[in-house]
Amino acid sequence: MAVAKIIKYEGDNTTLIWKHPCEDFNSLTQLVVHETQEALFFMNGEALDLFGPGRYTLETENLPLIGGLLNRTTSGLHSPFHCEVYFINRACQFPVKWGTDSKVQFMEPTYGFPISIGASGEMILRAENSRKLLLKVVGTEALLDQKKLSGFFRAFLMTKIKSYIAQFMRTNSVNIFEIDAHLAEFSQILQDQLTPDFQEYGICLDHFFVTNVVKPDGERQYESFKNLYFRQYADIAEAKLRQQTDLIYAQTEAQKTIIASQALATKRAQEGYTYQQERGFDVAEKVAQNEAVGEFTNLGVGFGTMAGVGGAVGGLVGNLMQDTVGAVAMPTPQTVGFCENCGAKLPAGTAFCEECGTPVSAGSVCKTCGYQFVRPGKFCPKCGTKREG
Repeated sequence: MAVAKIIKYEGDNTTLIWKHPCEDFNSLTQLVVHETQEALFFMNGEALDLFGPGRYTLETENLPLIGGLLNRTTSGLHSPFHCEVYFINRACQFPVKWGTDSKVQFMEPTYGFPISIGASGEMILRAENSRKLLLKVVGTEALLDQKKLSGFFRAFLMTKIKSYIAQFMRTNSVNIFEIDAHLAEFSQILQDQLTPDFQEYGICLDHFFVTNVVKPDGERQYESFKNLYFRQYADIAEAKLRQQTDLIYAQTEAQKTIIASQALATKRAQEGYTYQQERGFDVAEKVAQNEAVGEFTNLGVGFGTMAGVGGAVGGLVGNLMQDTVGAVAMPTPQTVGFCENCGAKLPAGTAFCEECGTPVSAGSVCKTCGYQFVRPGKFCPKCGTKREG
């Protein structure tokens, strides 16, 4: 008969429960339980004594539940007894991947069409109640590792998770097209729902993650609603972008107008005339372009028109001419001109520049009334005489 002197387990951390191969122990055998372990003794198929971390001598004092069943010989030697010992790994967390074997059928809560989805992810399990875990999960098996643990809970998970998925979608009115944004919330709710179920097997569900929701891509009805759902956001985004583009364009055009106005104002300041004077020059030039203004009657009509325009723009000229043709806004004889050589100001009727002595061209002075021209044109804006040169 083999006598086990020391009973212990120092295997890898992928094993949750391990049964020691020796079943006949001498009452003085040493039991070593590591810090992260528990050891449970079975006798005649019944779970009896549970040991935490430490070193123990298998005596009746340390085995209160088994002690009454041990027999001792009269020779003083301790008789062997037939028991089984299981080591339970309490510290390690065991990651287990999960996934629904078929899709869950339910009514989409937002759009009200039937839909089928699946889900997959990972959960982290840990041994919590060694006695309950051995009795409900292990049974007579000699080993419980990650693979066997996953296989045991697979059918259990499929039933529970499918019903919880449909319940979550319906209770929280989660849109199928927005479910990915709720995965953290989805995971936590499912963990809360599944925790009591795992506790019934002596397992603690430390974490539960839903990492993927399998949607019915390709199904005609689903694709139709998905297109409508995303199209509404695309249309809104497109409208906002167009509005922003139009606003930028309008701001650009307004800025162009401001820049052009500032440039024109700078030009007027450099050339020495105002906006009102410029408008008066434009009106006079248009009237002067009429070839029939040489006749007195037509001249009167032309100047009358000019006077009307001048009045409409709010008195664009500073002096009024008193004659038979009415008042017309024109520069007075005191209006200055500019030397073509140096740009100096020239009083009306000047023959030579006072600054550089350059002769004033005949084309710059009206031969009839002596008006000093300040803008190019075909006729004198004062008397209507055709200009020379």
